[in-house]
Amino acid sequence: MMLNQPLNQVIPRLAVPTIISMLVTAVYNMADTYFVARISTEASAAVGVVFSMMAIIQAMAFTIGMGSGANVSQALGAGREEDAKRLVAVGFFTAFAVGIVLAVAGNIDPEGLVVLIGATPECVPDAVAYARYIFMAAPFMMCSFVMNNHLRFQGMAMYAMIGISSGGILNMLLDPLLIFGFHMGTAGAAIATAISQTVSFTLLLTIANTRKGLLHYQFSNFKPTAAMYRKILYTGVPSLGRQGIAAVATIFLNRVARGISPDSIINNAAIAAMSISNKFVMFINSAVIGFGQGFQPVAGFCYGAGRYRRVREAYVYCGKVATIILLCLAAVAMVFSEQIIRLFRGEDPMVVSIGTGALRMQLVTLPLWGFYVMANMCTQSIGYGLSSTVISSARQGIFLIPSVLILPALFGITGLQAAQPAADVLAFILAMIIMRRVLKKLDTLAGQNSVEV
Repeated sequence: MMLNQPLNQVIPRLAVPTIISMLVTAVYNMADTYFVARISTEASAAVGVVFSMMAIIQAMAFTIGMGSGANVSQALGAGREEDAKRLVAVGFFTAFAVGIVLAVAGNIDPEGLVVLIGATPECVPDAVAYARYIFMAAPFMMCSFVMNNHLRFQGMAMYAMIGISSGGILNMLLDPLLIFGFHMGTAGAAIATAISQTVSFTLLLTIANTRKGLLHYQFSNFKPTAAMYRKILYTGVPSLGRQGIAAVATIFLNRVARGISPDSIINNAAIAAMSISNKFVMFINSAVIGFGQGFQPVAGFCYGAGRYRRVREAYVYCGKVATIILLCLAAVAMVFSEQIIRLFRGEDPMVVSIGTGALRMQLVTLPLWGFYVMANMCTQSIGYGLSSTVISSARQGIFLIPSVLILPALFGITGLQAAQPAADVLAFILAMIIMRRVLKKLDTLAGQNSVEV
């Protein structure tokens, strides 16, 4: 299928389940924000602050999951099934161990941690209540994301969608019940997330270990070597760059917003507003990332099989489709920007004002994400780890962190709102320069390969 079917058939077939998974994940992230925002602006700011720590947990999971998954795809494409079995075992059990370490470390001094990542004095209690349970769920959260990636790279995105979406839907049902029904506040939102992640973990593990044709998670195959970890990290580090540095940039954003004004009310409103606008943009981008994840197995499998020209064609096709989707979504969201922010925290006019401005600025540069995301996905899937790391780090690290530190100092809240769009433009330019060289390399390999000549 991945080698011979038309790209406009096979990629959408693989992408639809991953798009749904990503959208459901984004929706239940927004659900936490929506229901917590009903409590207070401070509670909304607290969830926005702790979200950066959740992003770090997810970044580590995607580093392991994408790193091992991409190598699994290439191993299967080259007919090395035993290597693939070892890779999934090493990825899974390593993620669980790292998750336990994070769960313990995160609960040693949660109050000091949330202050470090940008919580104002007013939102510290809510942030601590939320963070405790998020860290407790870290092992299950990490393994869920790892298994999701392993299933995708085996061409079984539908199973991945079932596991992730089931937990996400449960999260949305539990949020109002625990937050308001049991009067648990932000702790209820975190417990809902922890339960949903555990359910997703259980479903994905059951599917992976019972369905025929899938690589099973067996401890007997857990035979890690330094060379294997190097290979996983080399391929997976771009995910750490994409999501880990994004989390670090969010911490910088929260810390800058915390001191944007002498008035703590404005500071809490700025943190809440930026969190809401960023999560909505992430919701739109999740569809493009999901589409890119449907492209990744094709890229990795075809590259492993020596079909380099098909990798190039798939990249161009996905970039065009993603750009068209983003143009349409950005246009609609631009019209309803204020209503979108009001939906979350309409009771606070300051949150609405700051959030609307930030959202509109980000929507202007949103279409650039089409080819940018596909460049990141392509280079990672075919093992161009250094190129992919630079691309993935550009938007949220190389350019966003300096923008967050410089622009608000010069232009206040307007500079805070403009930091992400400025980083988007610069990251897109850098990604296209890198991809031009990668595409030339693929053309050269295709010309040298007898399979394609």
